[in-house]
Amino acid sequence: MKLQTNSRGLQGRLKVPGDKSISHRSIIFGSLAEGETRVYDILRGEDVLSTMQVFRDLGVDIQDDGQVVRIEGRGFSGLKAPKNPLDMGNSGTSIRLISGLLAGQDFAVEMFGDDSLSKRPMDRVTIPLRQMGAEIAGQTERDLPPLKLRGKKKLEPIHYQLPVASAQVKSALIFAALQTEGESVILEKELTRNHTEDMIQQFGGQISVSGKEIRIRGGQTFQAQEVRVPGDISSAAFWLVAGLIVPHSKIVLENVGINETRTGILDVIKAMGGKISLDQIDPVAKSARITVETSELKGTLIKGEIIPRLIDELPIIALLATQASGETVIADAEELKVKETDRIQVVADALNAMGAKITPTADGMIIEGKTPLHGARVNTFGDHRIGMMTAIAALLVKEGEVDLERAEAINTSYPSFFTDLEGLNKHD
Repeated sequence: MKLQTNSRGLQGRLKVPGDKSISHRSIIFGSLAEGETRVYDILRGEDVLSTMQVFRDLGVDIQDDGQVVRIEGRGFSGLKAPKNPLDMGNSGTSIRLISGLLAGQDFAVEMFGDDSLSKRPMDRVTIPLRQMGAEIAGQTERDLPPLKLRGKKKLEPIHYQLPVASAQVKSALIFAALQTEGESVILEKELTRNHTEDMIQQFGGQISVSGKEIRIRGGQTFQAQEVRVPGDISSAAFWLVAGLIVPHSKIVLENVGINETRTGILDVIKAMGGKISLDQIDPVAKSARITVETSELKGTLIKGEIIPRLIDELPIIALLATQASGETVIADAEELKVKETDRIQVVADALNAMGAKITPTADGMIIEGKTPLHGARVNTFGDHRIGMMTAIAALLVKEGEVDLERAEAINTSYPSFFTDLEGLNKHD
């Protein structure tokens, strides 16, 4: 599709879609709780819809009238063996978290996904789950999907040092640990998003977190809750960057989630000199209104413990860096290589095709600013974040057209993205 170019400025207010991580987990916990859970402002992107359908296939009654999702929980013992293989679509969150849950169920399942998901290694999840007693087989030594899994009713507790900083792997092991007899200890490499831990407590469970050490005992039960999903900061990130780099812009984003494990991009924006402010802060819901406007930016160094707090935002941060003066270095981000695409290479290729100066490295990239951008043909390779990054980059293009191939990938997380862009883009 041909993208809008040469924007005269972005102005207005937006409420971004619900947080994808919380949306996934609200369905999982609602399915495992006793009673009816109601979820408001859930993200109805393709990834979350995949999770919703998987739990329907596992025997959970889930109703969605477009305003509220009602989930009639069945508890850990009430899930049923599916009649067919479980389709995870493009969702790495779905297949990894649900693998952990199904590892403790006494039936066999097969899980598969689309072409992109089928290239994503699952061994980081399957190795510890096998140690806990589950039988799992994937493709190649990296356990690519499809996965065949035979659960064990009483898994063995585990004491496990995570070799990677991954909230998905951590959450998979937590769901498995909840189905053991005894206490499991999970040690994180770096602190990662903690929505699973928060939601355990919201649904009446217990979990102990001390720094990078997580302790959780099996045999717990959950009680149905009302969940209100804040806006997804990973989706808001595209508008934050657009407001900073598109001339004559000011954007206000309502009710954005600001969980402390997810706000690395806000720290980077401040370090680069961006004009950003937060108000209407709700400490309970962990949300705020965020305002950004066009800014003079400077390069920065992004590495170490901040990386897990902004791993999904790094593609759009790379674009931000192309418009900052000086050099920006991103390091310690090897995890980007096993996302929907090898995001290090695909981000560099996409932006370099548009005139940027980005050098990929083994664990990140070196970005030279400030560079003008021009028209190009860019392929998302099925990665929603590459698509949205390119659409924001196109707003800066004054010469040539930007043609985005496989733009439908954006529906994975933000079905209304182009409608929202149209609403902000001034044409007067």
